[in-house]
Amino acid sequence: MGSEPTKVMVAVNGSTIKEYPHPSISSKRAFEWTLEKIVRSNTSDFKILLLHVQVLDEDGFDDVDSIYASPDDFRSMRETNKAKGLHLLEFFVTKCHEIGVACEAWIKIGDPKDVICKEVTRVRPDFLVVGSRGLGRFQKVFVGTVSAFCVKHAECPVLTIKRNADETPSDLADD
Repeated sequence: MGSEPTKVMVAVNGSTIKEYPHPSISSKRAFEWTLEKIVRSNTSDFKILLLHVQVLDEDGFDDVDSIYASPDDFRSMRETNKAKGLHLLEFFVTKCHEIGVACEAWIKIGDPKDVICKEVTRVRPDFLVVGSRGLGRFQKVFVGTVSAFCVKHAECPVLTIKRNADETPSDLADD
Protein backbone atom coordinates (compact mmCIF):
# COMPACT_ATOMS: atom_id res chain seq x y z
CA MET A 1 0.00 0.00 0.00
CA GLY A 2 1.21 3.47 -0.87
CA SER A 3 1.68 6.13 1.75
CA GLU A 4 -0.07 9.47 1.82
CA PRO A 5 1.60 12.15 -0.30
CA THR A 6 3.66 14.79 1.47
CA LYS A 7 1.51 17.89 1.85
CA VAL A 8 3.38 21.10 1.05
CA MET A 9 1.53 24.34 1.72
CA VAL A 10 2.71 27.26 -0.39
CA ALA A 11 1.42 30.71 0.55
CA VAL A 12 0.97 32.83 -2.58
CA ASN A 13 0.06 36.45 -3.21
CA GLY A 14 -0.39 38.89 -6.05
CA SER A 15 2.23 41.26 -7.37
CA THR A 16 2.38 44.82 -6.06
CA ILE A 17 3.98 45.84 -9.36
CA LYS A 18 1.89 44.09 -12.02
CA GLU A 19 -1.43 43.70 -10.17
CA TYR A 20 -3.69 40.66 -10.42
CA PRO A 21 -3.60 38.03 -11.80
CA HIS A 22 0.21 38.18 -11.72
CA PRO A 23 1.86 36.44 -8.77
CA SER A 24 4.35 38.31 -6.64
CA ILE A 25 8.01 37.72 -7.42
CA SER A 26 8.53 36.12 -4.02
CA SER A 27 5.57 33.74 -4.07
CA LYS A 28 6.25 32.71 -7.67
CA ARG A 29 9.87 32.00 -6.73
CA ALA A 30 8.81 29.99 -3.64
CA PHE A 31 6.38 27.96 -5.76
CA GLU A 32 8.90 27.31 -8.54
CA TRP A 33 11.62 26.41 -6.02
CA THR A 34 9.25 23.91 -4.39
CA LEU A 35 8.55 22.24 -7.72
CA GLU A 36 12.22 22.22 -8.81
CA LYS A 37 13.95 21.27 -5.56
CA ILE A 38 11.36 19.32 -3.58
CA VAL A 39 8.84 17.76 -5.95
CA ARG A 40 11.20 17.29 -8.92
CA SER A 41 9.86 14.33 -10.90
CA ASN A 42 8.23 12.66 -7.89
CA THR A 43 4.85 14.21 -8.62
CA SER A 44 2.82 11.37 -7.10
CA ASP A 45 4.63 11.73 -3.76
CA PHE A 46 3.46 15.29 -3.15
CA LYS A 47 0.31 17.37 -2.86
CA ILE A 48 0.69 21.14 -3.16
CA LEU A 49 -1.69 23.19 -1.00
CA LEU A 50 -1.94 26.72 -2.39
CA LEU A 51 -3.22 29.38 -0.01
CA HIS A 52 -3.91 32.94 -1.08
CA VAL A 53 -4.85 35.44 1.62
CA GLN A 54 -6.58 38.54 0.34
CA VAL A 55 -5.93 41.68 2.35
CA LEU A 56 -8.65 44.31 2.49
CA ASP A 57 -8.02 47.85 3.56
CA GLU A 58 -8.85 48.52 7.21
CA ASP A 59 -12.32 49.67 6.25
CA GLY A 60 -12.77 46.81 3.80
CA PHE A 61 -12.66 48.90 0.63
CA ASP A 62 -10.00 48.33 -1.99
CA ASP A 63 -11.09 51.09 -4.36
CA VAL A 64 -11.36 54.34 -2.42
CA ASP A 65 -12.10 56.45 -5.50
CA SER A 66 -15.32 54.61 -6.33
CA ILE A 67 -18.79 55.73 -5.40
CA TYR A 68 -21.04 53.12 -3.83
CA ALA A 69 -24.72 53.93 -4.22
CA SER A 70 -26.48 50.62 -3.65
CA PRO A 71 -26.03 47.25 -1.93
CA ASP A 72 -25.38 45.76 -5.37
CA ASP A 73 -22.25 47.91 -5.66
CA PHE A 74 -20.80 46.21 -2.57
CA ARG A 75 -21.78 42.76 -3.77
CA SER A 76 -20.07 43.49 -7.09
CA MET A 77 -16.93 44.64 -5.26
CA ARG A 78 -16.78 41.41 -3.21
CA GLU A 79 -17.25 39.34 -6.37
CA THR A 80 -14.50 41.30 -8.15
CA ASN A 81 -12.04 40.75 -5.29
CA LYS A 82 -12.83 37.03 -5.20
CA ALA A 83 -12.41 36.79 -8.98
CA LYS A 84 -8.98 38.44 -8.73
CA GLY A 85 -7.89 35.84 -6.20
CA LEU A 86 -9.25 33.01 -8.34
CA HIS A 87 -7.29 34.23 -11.37
CA LEU A 88 -4.14 34.31 -9.26
CA LEU A 89 -4.70 30.76 -8.01
CA GLU A 90 -5.47 29.62 -11.55
CA PHE A 91 -1.88 30.46 -12.51
CA PHE A 92 -0.46 28.15 -9.82
CA VAL A 93 -3.02 25.35 -10.27
CA THR A 94 -2.38 25.32 -14.02
CA LYS A 95 1.37 24.89 -13.41
CA CYS A 96 0.69 21.98 -11.02
CA HIS A 97 -1.53 20.26 -13.56
CA GLU A 98 1.01 20.79 -16.35
CA ILE A 99 3.57 18.71 -14.46
CA GLY A 100 1.06 16.28 -12.96
CA VAL A 101 1.33 17.11 -9.25
CA ALA A 102 -1.85 17.03 -7.17
CA CYS A 103 -2.94 20.33 -5.68
CA GLU A 104 -5.67 22.14 -3.81
CA ALA A 105 -6.11 25.89 -3.72
CA TRP A 106 -8.24 28.24 -1.65
CA ILE A 107 -8.68 31.87 -0.69
CA LYS A 108 -9.04 33.37 2.77
CA ILE A 109 -9.44 37.00 3.78
CA GLY A 110 -7.52 38.70 6.57
CA ASP A 111 -4.04 39.44 7.84
CA PRO A 112 -1.75 37.03 5.95
CA LYS A 113 0.44 36.31 8.98
CA ASP A 114 -2.47 35.23 11.14
CA VAL A 115 -4.46 33.47 8.42
CA ILE A 116 -1.52 31.42 7.15
CA CYS A 117 -0.72 30.20 10.67
CA LYS A 118 -4.39 29.38 11.35
CA GLU A 119 -4.63 27.47 8.07
CA VAL A 120 -1.45 25.52 8.92
CA THR A 121 -3.09 24.50 12.20
CA ARG A 122 -6.33 23.55 10.43
CA VAL A 123 -4.87 21.71 7.41
CA ARG A 124 -1.74 20.21 9.03
CA PRO A 125 0.69 20.30 6.08
CA ASP A 126 4.04 18.53 6.44
CA PHE A 127 5.71 21.89 5.88
CA LEU A 128 5.04 25.44 4.72
CA VAL A 129 6.89 27.31 1.96
CA VAL A 130 6.77 31.11 1.85
CA GLY A 131 8.57 33.67 -0.26
CA SER A 132 10.78 36.32 1.24
CA ARG A 133 11.37 39.78 -0.18
CA GLY A 134 14.74 40.10 1.53
CA LEU A 135 13.91 43.31 3.37
CA GLY A 136 16.67 44.97 5.33
CA ARG A 137 16.55 45.37 9.09
CA PHE A 138 15.19 48.95 8.86
CA GLN A 139 12.37 48.04 6.45
CA LYS A 140 11.35 45.04 8.54
CA VAL A 141 10.65 47.33 11.50
CA PHE A 142 8.08 49.31 9.52
CA VAL A 143 6.75 46.73 7.09
CA GLY A 144 7.11 43.53 9.13
CA THR A 145 7.41 40.23 7.37
CA VAL A 146 4.93 37.45 6.90
CA SER A 147 7.73 34.92 6.48
CA ALA A 148 9.40 35.81 9.81
CA PHE A 149 6.06 35.59 11.62
CA CYS A 150 5.32 32.19 10.07
CA VAL A 151 8.76 30.83 10.98
CA LYS A 152 8.10 31.78 14.58
CA HIS A 153 4.41 30.83 14.91
CA ALA A 154 3.42 28.19 12.33
CA GLU A 155 2.90 24.70 13.76
CA CYS A 156 5.06 23.00 11.14
CA PRO A 157 8.50 23.41 9.60
CA VAL A 158 8.75 26.54 7.43
CA LEU A 159 11.01 27.11 4.43
CA THR A 160 11.56 30.70 3.35
CA ILE A 161 12.71 31.19 -0.22
CA LYS A 162 14.43 34.42 -1.23
CA ARG A 163 13.98 36.07 -4.59
CA ASN A 164 16.81 35.73 -7.05
CA ALA A 165 19.05 38.80 -7.12
CA ASP A 166 18.17 39.49 -10.76
CA GLU A 167 14.44 39.52 -9.87
CA THR A 168 14.73 42.11 -7.13
CA PRO A 169 13.08 45.46 -7.97
CA SER A 170 14.77 48.73 -7.05
CA ASP A 171 12.40 49.14 -4.08
CA LEU A 172 12.72 45.95 -2.01
CA ALA A 173 9.21 46.43 -0.62
CA ASP A 174 7.81 45.96 -4.14
CA ASP A 175 7.03 42.42 -5.10
